[in-house]
Amino acid sequence: MFSGIVEGTGKARYSAGKLYVELPFKVKQGDSVAVNGACLTVVEFDGKTAVFDVGEETLSRTNLREARLVNLERALKLGDRLDGHIVTGHVDGTIRFITARRSGNTTWMAFEMPRERWGIAEKGSIALNGVSLTVARVEANRFWVQVIPYTLEVTNLGHLRPGDRVNYEIDVLARYVKRIMEAGV
Repeated sequence: MFSGIVEGTGKARYSAGKLYVELPFKVKQGDSVAVNGACLTVVEFDGKTAVFDVGEETLSRTNLREARLVNLERALKLGDRLDGHIVTGHVDGTIRFITARRSGNTTWMAFEMPRERWGIAEKGSIALNGVSLTVARVEANRFWVQVIPYTLEVTNLGHLRPGDRVNYEIDVLARYVKRIMEAGV
């Protein structure tokens, strides 16, 4: 479990089923780390670079194969504060970043609507590249989030260009509400 509050970014390189990431914090073999929102297990760590095995299912649903700068967060510890929202690290897929525009001291960012459009609601939560965000506006084919300068500075969201693929995870609470409604409970 993660909170979507990114601890830092790191340079990443994918090769032959392994992802190599420079970490801004210490980890040990077996630790879970959210890498652009995907929960991965550390298999090696030399004090600077962590190595993660990445399966085909993960590669098919994420941007990890081509990502060069990734958002990073260590797993929550029991008793930690939950400052963002509950993020499982089970990425649903990728969507495209559309555009950004400044307004006052924040930046509005638009993303294409995912196939799980039922999970996108104004004032609802979404994780984009592992960053916990609130959906600010929903339109027919896209949704908007409003990002503060701090988040743009400490995550890779400030480096996005139109057309870039972004990992997304629908809010887990919305997922369970949908399932309950489908079951007619």
